[in-house]
Amino acid sequence: MNQEKILKRRFLTVMVLWVITLIALLVFIGLYIDETKRVQETYRKQYKVELSHASKEIDSYLLNQGDTSHRYKRITSYVTCASSYAFLIDEGFAEQQKVINEVNTCLIKYPEQMGTKLEDLKQAFDDIGADLDKGYEEAQAVVDSVDKLGY
Repeated sequence: MNQEKILKRRFLTVMVLWVITLIALLVFIGLYIDETKRVQETYRKQYKVELSHASKEIDSYLLNQGDTSHRYKRITSYVTCASSYAFLIDEGFAEQQKVINEVNTCLIKYPEQMGTKLEDLKQAFDDIGADLDKGYEEAQAVVDSVDKLGY
Protein backbone atom coordinates (compact mmCIF):
# COMPACT_ATOMS: atom_id res chain seq x y z
CA MET A 1 0.00 0.00 0.00
CA ASN A 2 2.83 2.40 0.75
CA GLN A 3 4.45 1.49 -2.53
CA GLU A 4 1.21 2.34 -4.37
CA LYS A 5 1.08 5.80 -2.79
CA ILE A 6 4.72 6.41 -3.71
CA LEU A 7 4.04 5.40 -7.34
CA LYS A 8 0.95 7.62 -7.49
CA ARG A 9 2.95 10.58 -6.15
CA ARG A 10 5.73 9.98 -8.65
CA PHE A 11 3.22 9.68 -11.50
CA LEU A 12 1.50 12.88 -10.38
CA THR A 13 4.86 14.66 -10.16
CA VAL A 14 5.84 13.47 -13.63
CA MET A 15 2.52 14.63 -15.08
CA VAL A 16 2.83 18.07 -13.45
CA LEU A 17 6.38 18.45 -14.76
CA TRP A 18 5.26 17.30 -18.23
CA VAL A 19 2.44 19.89 -18.29
CA ILE A 20 4.81 22.65 -17.11
CA THR A 21 7.34 21.67 -19.80
CA LEU A 22 4.63 21.64 -22.47
CA ILE A 23 3.42 25.10 -21.44
CA ALA A 24 7.00 26.43 -21.45
CA LEU A 25 7.54 24.97 -24.93
CA LEU A 26 4.36 26.59 -26.27
CA VAL A 27 5.35 29.95 -24.76
CA PHE A 28 8.80 29.66 -26.34
CA ILE A 29 7.30 28.86 -29.75
CA GLY A 30 4.96 31.84 -29.47
CA LEU A 31 7.80 34.18 -28.54
CA TYR A 32 9.91 32.86 -31.40
CA ILE A 33 7.14 33.48 -33.93
CA ASP A 34 6.55 36.98 -32.56
CA GLU A 35 10.25 37.84 -32.71
CA THR A 36 10.51 36.51 -36.26
CA LYS A 37 7.69 38.83 -37.33
CA ARG A 38 9.39 41.78 -35.65
CA VAL A 39 12.67 41.04 -37.39
CA GLN A 40 10.90 40.83 -40.75
CA GLU A 41 9.23 44.20 -40.08
CA THR A 42 12.63 45.67 -39.26
CA TYR A 43 14.07 44.32 -42.52
CA ARG A 44 11.17 45.79 -44.49
CA LYS A 45 11.55 49.19 -42.82
CA GLN A 46 15.30 49.25 -43.42
CA TYR A 47 14.78 48.18 -47.03
CA LYS A 48 12.47 51.15 -47.60
CA VAL A 49 14.86 53.51 -45.79
CA GLU A 50 17.72 52.46 -48.07
CA LEU A 51 15.57 53.01 -51.16
CA SER A 52 14.54 56.45 -49.89
CA HIS A 53 18.21 57.32 -49.32
CA ALA A 54 18.96 56.20 -52.87
CA SER A 55 16.10 58.36 -54.15
CA LYS A 56 17.42 61.42 -52.31
CA GLU A 57 20.91 60.75 -53.60
CA ILE A 58 19.55 60.51 -57.15
CA ASP A 59 18.01 63.96 -56.63
CA SER A 60 21.41 65.34 -55.66
CA TYR A 61 23.02 63.58 -58.61
CA LEU A 62 20.49 65.03 -61.04
CA LEU A 63 20.97 68.53 -59.63
CA ASN A 64 24.75 68.09 -60.13
CA GLN A 65 25.50 68.99 -56.55
CA GLY A 66 29.13 68.18 -55.92
CA ASP A 67 31.06 65.24 -57.26
CA THR A 68 28.70 63.22 -59.46
CA SER A 69 30.93 60.14 -59.53
CA HIS A 70 30.93 60.13 -55.73
CA ARG A 71 27.15 60.55 -55.70
CA TYR A 72 26.75 57.70 -58.17
CA LYS A 73 28.82 55.47 -55.90
CA ARG A 74 26.57 56.43 -52.99
CA ILE A 75 23.47 55.58 -55.05
CA THR A 76 25.01 52.20 -55.85
CA SER A 77 25.85 51.69 -52.19
CA TYR A 78 22.29 52.43 -51.05
CA VAL A 79 20.79 50.14 -53.69
CA THR A 80 23.26 47.40 -52.69
CA CYS A 81 22.12 47.74 -49.07
CA ALA A 82 18.48 47.62 -50.16
CA SER A 83 19.23 44.51 -52.20
CA SER A 84 20.80 42.90 -49.15
CA TYR A 85 17.76 43.68 -47.01
CA ALA A 86 15.45 42.43 -49.76
CA PHE A 87 17.32 39.12 -49.64
CA LEU A 88 16.51 38.83 -45.92
CA ILE A 89 12.78 39.43 -46.37
CA ASP A 90 10.60 36.31 -46.47
CA GLU A 91 6.97 35.83 -47.40
CA GLY A 92 6.61 35.97 -51.16
CA PHE A 93 9.15 38.68 -51.85
CA ALA A 94 11.10 36.72 -54.47
CA GLU A 95 10.05 38.73 -57.54
CA GLN A 96 10.79 42.04 -55.83
CA GLN A 97 14.17 40.68 -54.71
CA LYS A 98 14.96 39.77 -58.29
CA VAL A 99 14.05 43.22 -59.61
CA ILE A 100 16.10 45.08 -56.99
CA ASN A 101 19.04 42.75 -57.55
CA GLU A 102 18.87 43.39 -61.31
CA VAL A 103 18.77 47.15 -60.71
CA ASN A 104 21.80 46.81 -58.47
CA THR A 105 23.64 44.76 -61.08
CA CYS A 106 22.87 47.29 -63.80
CA LEU A 107 24.05 50.16 -61.60
CA ILE A 108 27.34 48.38 -61.03
CA LYS A 109 27.97 47.02 -64.55
CA TYR A 110 26.55 49.80 -66.72
CA PRO A 111 27.13 53.16 -64.99
CA GLU A 112 27.15 55.16 -68.22
CA GLN A 113 23.75 53.86 -69.32
CA MET A 114 22.21 53.97 -65.85
CA GLY A 115 23.39 57.56 -65.37
CA THR A 116 20.87 58.58 -68.05
CA LYS A 117 18.04 56.52 -66.56
CA LEU A 118 18.21 57.76 -62.98
CA GLU A 119 15.07 59.91 -63.23
CA ASP A 120 13.00 56.83 -64.07
CA LEU A 121 14.75 54.86 -61.35
CA LYS A 122 14.02 57.60 -58.80
CA GLN A 123 10.33 57.47 -59.72
CA ALA A 124 10.39 53.69 -59.31
CA PHE A 125 12.04 53.97 -55.88
CA ASP A 126 9.52 56.60 -54.80
CA ASP A 127 6.66 54.35 -55.89
CA ILE A 128 8.17 51.39 -54.06
CA GLY A 129 8.49 53.55 -50.95
CA ALA A 130 4.80 54.41 -51.28
CA ASP A 131 3.96 50.67 -51.42
CA LEU A 132 2.86 50.79 -55.04
CA ASP A 133 3.46 47.63 -57.06
CA LYS A 134 4.00 49.68 -60.19
CA GLY A 135 7.34 50.76 -58.71
CA TYR A 136 8.75 47.30 -59.31
CA GLU A 137 7.35 47.33 -62.84
CA GLU A 138 8.99 50.70 -63.46
CA ALA A 139 12.30 49.43 -62.07
CA GLN A 140 12.05 46.35 -64.29
CA ALA A 141 11.39 48.62 -67.28
CA VAL A 142 14.58 50.54 -66.47
CA VAL A 143 16.52 47.27 -66.28
CA ASP A 144 15.00 46.07 -69.56
CA SER A 145 15.95 49.32 -71.29
CA VAL A 146 19.65 48.81 -70.55
CA ASP A 147 21.71 47.48 -73.45
CA LYS A 148 23.42 44.62 -71.66
CA LEU A 149 25.84 44.02 -74.50
CA GLY A 150 27.25 47.55 -74.33
CA TYR A 151 28.76 49.71 -71.65
